[in-house]
Amino acid sequence: MAPEHEERYAEHPYVHANFEGFQIDLVPCYLVEDASRIISAVDRTPFHCRYVSAKIRGLEDEILLTKQFMKGIGVYGSELKVGGFSGYLAELLVIRYGSFVAVLVGASSWRPGETIDLSGHSSRNHPDPLVVVDPVDPGRNVAAALTLDRMLQFAAAARLFLEEPDLDFFFPPDISPLTDGDLREEMAKRDSTFILLEFGGPDLVEDVIFPQLRKAEESVRALFVRSGFSVLRSDADWHRGVTFEPPGADGVGESGIFGAIRILFELEVAVLPKVERRVGPPVWEAAHAKKFVESHPEPLSGPYVREGRVVVEVPRRFALASELLAARVATLALGRHLGRELVRGYKIYCGEEILKIVDPEFRAFMARYFSARQKVG
Repeated sequence: MAPEHEERYAEHPYVHANFEGFQIDLVPCYLVEDASRIISAVDRTPFHCRYVSAKIRGLEDEILLTKQFMKGIGVYGSELKVGGFSGYLAELLVIRYGSFVAVLVGASSWRPGETIDLSGHSSRNHPDPLVVVDPVDPGRNVAAALTLDRMLQFAAAARLFLEEPDLDFFFPPDISPLTDGDLREEMAKRDSTFILLEFGGPDLVEDVIFPQLRKAEESVRALFVRSGFSVLRSDADWHRGVTFEPPGADGVGESGIFGAIRILFELEVAVLPKVERRVGPPVWEAAHAKKFVESHPEPLSGPYVREGRVVVEVPRRFALASELLAARVATLALGRHLGRELVRGYKIYCGEEILKIVDPEFRAFMARYFSARQKVG
């Protein structure tokens, strides 16, 4: 037994262990007669192993090359954090095409809606961008977790590699954490405004948290947009190697031992005028027009008519994006677990306040954000 191990939970309990430098997951499954009678998703694994073992002879190195290529360009892993290619999917692609190079040739012309059915026994339609029918379970798409962006990222990288092969596709340069000077320089180049929301992470696995993290990112983004703040780009991550200290009434709170959730927004516009224009109903809708005017008893200007509608100009409640976020973030739909963590305490960093976060995980996250370079063209 590995001395360092813990029980974790996803679809059902499993054991995560550290053994001789390797991280190992021991996942139980039910013993079923065929894959159409599975009780949990992992019950398919023995059937997958038998299928691949029967087809893989002579293709082992081709599969290793394919997987390393996927890792190198950042599309390997079906976990929700990545949304990429699973190991089984990579193996099926090599079995289908016959070699690593043939996989790249085939993928280079992929379009959304591509379908691969090795056994010719597809039993249903799938809405996913890439459909690879599971040869041991015809009703399942092996590529269901693959996002459109990861699929097309792989297709683009395949074309580039075939044009000009390079080891960087397999082993890209390491991303170094940004220094204070680097971070200031990158922010100055863009002359935009960065706002970061940070709070503690829960004691759960990534596949539970990352869908909620993307939901939280979109909720905050939507708040900014509907309030008039233009968002250039956003990103989010869970940095588990750090300790988050939520602010308490006296500025100090309990330590968040499960890392820090960080959601970053880059705003094209972070400060708005103190006046806001509100457009009401058509003038001919008398009752609604009257109600609209009565709901704005002290406008800065108006009411007046523009393009057939009643318009007023009123003081804007939140002219600063950071103030808007601080006032409204607790009301947003952030997901069940993340919402619970946020109410325990959070921090908002605006502009160069981000420099206060010095841990390497965050500084590497920012380096990846500024680089945002994929092998596309």
